[in-house]
Amino acid sequence: MLYNQVESEPLAIRRPQQQDFKYKDEILKTITKAKTEGKAENTLRSFYFRLKQLSKVSDLMKPEDVKQAIAYAKLTNSSKVSFTLAYDWFCKTNGIEWKRPYFKWERKIPLIPTTENINKIISASTSKYATIFTILAETGLEAHELATTQRKNIDTEQGIINVQGCKGHNSRSLKLSLKTADLLRTYLYKYKGDKPFPSSKNMGTIWQRVRKRVADKLNEPQLKLIPLRNLRHHYATKTYDKTRDILLVMQKLGHKKIGITMLYTQLLTFNEEEEYTCKTATNIKEATELLEHGFEYIQEIDGIKPYRKRK
Repeated sequence: MLYNQVESEPLAIRRPQQQDFKYKDEILKTITKAKTEGKAENTLRSFYFRLKQLSKVSDLMKPEDVKQAIAYAKLTNSSKVSFTLAYDWFCKTNGIEWKRPYFKWERKIPLIPTTENINKIISASTSKYATIFTILAETGLEAHELATTQRKNIDTEQGIINVQGCKGHNSRSLKLSLKTADLLRTYLYKYKGDKPFPSSKNMGTIWQRVRKRVADKLNEPQLKLIPLRNLRHHYATKTYDKTRDILLVMQKLGHKKIGITMLYTQLLTFNEEEEYTCKTATNIKEATELLEHGFEYIQEIDGIKPYRKRK
């Protein structure tokens, strides 16, 4: 329910809920306008859902009624912002004047899952979804970005995916590892459509189903706390921890504002012993081979030159 039941609840709360909702045509008109101005499908669905909910508890043609409805809603401030943005589009589309309220909120630092826990879920998935989840984990793509990627935008020979950015992100090209590129080629051979990947909603549903099964089987309830989108958070944090190049992470994620990227790189909790493969070199040839295989030089210790590489 949208509202918190308190004595001072507004009149809108006490209205009986109806099966249908008012101003359906005006809402659809709003969605059409947002679509023509380039809003992503996920954003359009969000606008439609929020406007539909508001129409059941307030009069969309009366801004003060809507303001009161949102203010008394049992929601976080970030969710209230989402309802406000949806209604702002409704007002602009339907010629309604209103003074948009502002709700102060801060982004939470995301929980960064370990590589081990991510792999537990991926390894328990079907080959189809193991490939999808592996690509998401390796590239930091949004699920919606992968879902809307067309076959013509995939270079199977070089293992490169060219994606159209969503949620205001930049479009970009991402190269897969040899192993993941092989998985993708096998996937594309089996799934022939122009858009070979399932919807982001289906990806999320399967992820939740698999993680629950694995969590119950292994008696590790913490696995249930890993949403699909945290594969992106893990990628961002791991990439920054490895390169210390915030601009590179920003480019890889498609961010337009570096402040958003900084949020994903505040929490570095990787276990050094668990996450690194370490080797030593005694001559130029050995050192060169290690560098060619992605190892980085640390510093000489007691005459030994150690190198390490993220697992």
